[in-house]
Amino acid sequence: SHVTLLNTVPSALSELLRGAGLPPSVRTVNLAGEPLPRALVTRAYQVPSVQRLFNLYGPSEDTTYSTWALIDSSEAGTPPIGRAIANSQVYLLDRFGQPTPFGVPGEVFLGGEGLARGYLGQPALTAERFVPNPFSTSPGARLYRTGDLARWRTEGQLEFLGRNDHQVKLRGFRIELGEIEAALARQPGVREVAVLVREDVPGDKRLVAYLVLAPDDAPSVSELRRALQQLLPGYMVPAHLLPLDALPLTPNGKLDRRALPAPDARPSLDTGFVAPQSALEQQLASAWQSVLRLDKVGVHDNFFDLGGNSLLATQVVSRLRDQFAVSVPLHVLFQAPSISGLARHLQAHAPASESLQPTFKPRPDGPLPLSFAQERLWFIDQLLPGNPLYIMPLAVRLTGTLDAAALAHSLRALVQRHESLRTTFGLVDDKPVQLIAPAQDVPLPLTDLRSLPAEAQSAAVAQHTHAFAAQPFDLHTGPLLRSCLLQLADDSHLWLLSLHHIVADGWSLGVLVQEVAALYASALRGEPDALPPLPIQYADYTLWQREWLQGPARQPLLDYWTRQLADAPTVLELPTDFPRPAIASSRGALQPLQLPAELTASLKALSREEGVTLFMTLMAAFQVLLQRYCAKDDFVVGTPIANRTLGQTEALIGCFINTLPIRANLAGQPSFRTLLRRVQATCLEAYAHQELPFEHLVDALHLSRDLSHTPLVQVLFVLQNTPMATPALSGLHLEALPTQSTTAKFDLTLNLEETSGGLKGWFEYRTELFKTETIERLTDQLQTLLEGIVTAPNQPLTMLPVLSEGERRQVLVDFNANTSAYPSDSIASLFHAQAARTPDAPALLTSDTTLTYRALSERVCRLAHHLLHLGVGPEITVGVYLERSPDLIVSLLAILSAGGAYVPLDTSYPAERLAFMLEDSRASLVLS
Repeated sequence: SHVTLLNTVPSALSELLRGAGLPPSVRTVNLAGEPLPRALVTRAYQVPSVQRLFNLYGPSEDTTYSTWALIDSSEAGTPPIGRAIANSQVYLLDRFGQPTPFGVPGEVFLGGEGLARGYLGQPALTAERFVPNPFSTSPGARLYRTGDLARWRTEGQLEFLGRNDHQVKLRGFRIELGEIEAALARQPGVREVAVLVREDVPGDKRLVAYLVLAPDDAPSVSELRRALQQLLPGYMVPAHLLPLDALPLTPNGKLDRRALPAPDARPSLDTGFVAPQSALEQQLASAWQSVLRLDKVGVHDNFFDLGGNSLLATQVVSRLRDQFAVSVPLHVLFQAPSISGLARHLQAHAPASESLQPTFKPRPDGPLPLSFAQERLWFIDQLLPGNPLYIMPLAVRLTGTLDAAALAHSLRALVQRHESLRTTFGLVDDKPVQLIAPAQDVPLPLTDLRSLPAEAQSAAVAQHTHAFAAQPFDLHTGPLLRSCLLQLADDSHLWLLSLHHIVADGWSLGVLVQEVAALYASALRGEPDALPPLPIQYADYTLWQREWLQGPARQPLLDYWTRQLADAPTVLELPTDFPRPAIASSRGALQPLQLPAELTASLKALSREEGVTLFMTLMAAFQVLLQRYCAKDDFVVGTPIANRTLGQTEALIGCFINTLPIRANLAGQPSFRTLLRRVQATCLEAYAHQELPFEHLVDALHLSRDLSHTPLVQVLFVLQNTPMATPALSGLHLEALPTQSTTAKFDLTLNLEETSGGLKGWFEYRTELFKTETIERLTDQLQTLLEGIVTAPNQPLTMLPVLSEGERRQVLVDFNANTSAYPSDSIASLFHAQAARTPDAPALLTSDTTLTYRALSERVCRLAHHLLHLGVGPEITVGVYLERSPDLIVSLLAILSAGGAYVPLDTSYPAERLAFMLEDSRASLVLS
């Protein structure tokens, strides 16, 4: 009843709380040995007496505890494991032994006063796990390699991520089971959770989650599944969610994963089972059962609740095409994920029917097909109508005397010159088509802001610019080009333009500005437009591209890309600050960056020296940075390419751009110069095969579609080198201004351009994945890495610096600045000193015995002398086979006083187990 401190594992505390068995006197709770669920913290603090709860971490090899964190009852999210205890050090290192950046998982290495000398009688294992400490100046300093994963939070707290071997690979995705467990543990009503991969049917690996739910107001399985679908990508949502009364535990109180039951063939669902009735429903159920490997499927069961995923959905679609001669788009299964819903869809739809020298043929009358690049953008617009993701804004400051009427005339002439700017998009026979208007007016409204004070004018400009850039386009009605003027002073205007990407690309913006300048000059002089006629229009290119890719040119392109990307990882798994949502949004932000002119010059000099382009050097450097974050040597980075290989297309405004997936190969710890040669070879081959549309490649690779990320490419690198020289607009000075973006097309995009002051640009990132401070650090790390590259390009990649000096000092020094002075006396000497100070004080109390310090010390000394006579001393182990009693305490203190080490032997253990313990510990004698 007087216990004030409880030291145990989370699962044991959970059992105590479940049975109201926690003594009401407990004020402090120490938890260790298992990941600590946030829900358990909440339950513990609901006990009135509990004032403090510590989350402790550490292995036996570091004397049990290595880090500590006082957990606040008001915090949310995964409880941290804190920082190193006094006189201990914690380092998070990548596989090359380099410190990991904030937020990036690394293996936990421990150092300091608590380290064991090694494993008794196992020198090989000792050498493997106890390694030299490269960060210490003390001779012989060592680190213990734990095999655990953690990452530094921005506030300097450690977050435990699980074991190195707790990561699994499922359907090509690397999955951290701890992330799934954490997502489930955050749900109200979930008390305990364990997730593992089961292969109950050979070749059919599935995620299974085991749950202990609160008895009152527990969430349903469907509610939990829906919550997970909002928090995690589809491939991380368990196929089965199994509620249990309690998780099985080992005798040591740890989770017994082997005792977790196999799930039923059909997952537990809230919907009752309703058997298929019609012949169509029975055929559909048969297809589902075959794909899902289930014995039965109800007509109202949800395909994805039954364990379905994108890959299995494609198999269902394939079976439907073969069985019913109908083409069912994949999204239909997402929209109608039940047998009954799918049957209704099938009943409502009829069976499905069955050298670069261009020759531009006469154009047929009527609607025209879309280019392959346009098809992709049109499809995205159908899925996300009004989404600003593919709006291309441009802001140009015009200084000087502007003739607004001449500028308006120039825009009208430009639109008349380029059919793409008069194009809208519709459906004919359920196929998207281009509809080209004979003429299209382009209003140029002017907003006069001259009367506003400077501060108010700046705010108005920002508001107008943001609203103009965010205004969505309607691809069906158009127009897909907008323009307006903001007058700031008599001789100062801001010209805003906005286009939809489906009618233009980055190259097109350069064409647009240059041609407007020429048309404006002609208008001022009152002369006819002097631009040469265009050889073709964008629609002519579209027809040629489709015919060309239906011919013999397509197969060599396809062969190259499928060979180049065979077995390539389809997801670049960067560590994120937030769990990846099941459906990616386009919400994003920009983080600007500016590299010094001297560094830019050094990078260009290195590029010239190696015979590569600046793009290749920067791409190689970006790959090195990504390698440090994803801990992989093989991944894919996308890059856009103008794809204007035909001379006739250079002066056109249109969407020609294509995405090239550049496969990184950083295996073998090469130097940066060696990597440069690899990147050069890869890029040159990619350029030679750039004409294959990216979507064709995705289809050819049979990649499973997952709404949580873009297919194949999630990270993009862009070096702006399109012809965008700022022309002189008669009598005006032009200055292109940066525009702020609130969208992101990919998880992460590095966009750079060369300026007179050096390379500048930005990181564009998804705000649902990354915090601003993470990208700010990434910006600094890129510059640190580039400086290291130009200084030592022959250095192995693993030795190139990524952390800034400040970051490195934080994770290596500041977070381990915890030196404290403690007595160096042994337990035995402290006991005897206490006995000398207070000989008559009670030292040992039992129900029927009281020993003073003098009496206890005398008994200890007698036994210690006897043990010394028997040869007990340093490096000698002694078994202790005793029940809890005064004799047990005397024996332990006597062995320590003699300089030996004791091996406690549980009297309830079987003889075989005890024999093994004695042999394994090499005990020289046993006290009993």
